[in-house]
Amino acid sequence: MSDDGRGGADPATGSGLTGLADRVAVLDGRLTITSPPGGPTVPSLEIPCPVSP
Repeated sequence: MSDDGRGGADPATGSGLTGLADRVAVLDGRLTITSPPGGPTVPSLEIPCPVSP
């Protein structure tokens, strides 16, 4: 997933990205956002899925 916007998304500025990252962290997951000025913004979501024996 990516976008063709202006970039510059920063979870530290109080955006909704912080809330999403918090929700993913509850599942022991990780949300990473790469968003250089000029774009594109690319989110990466990792959620562990343990395998049952």
